[in-house]
Amino acid sequence: MSSFALYLVGMVIVIAGLTYGATLAGVPTPWIVAGAVVLLGIGIVTAVSRTRTKDPSH
Repeated sequence: MSSFALYLVGMVIVIAGLTYGATLAGVPTPWIVAGAVVLLGIGIVTAVSRTRTKDPSH
């Protein structure tokens, strides 16, 4: 499994836990969905920036 996939799997697990906690806390569903989408976007951007190979300098 690549580092990128592993990073995203971890991020999805974190989002699932936070979503479950927000549901138990009584947060309205639209806010939970919006937060999950934002966190997923942040996770993808972070995973790409951390696992991207550096361009060789000439």
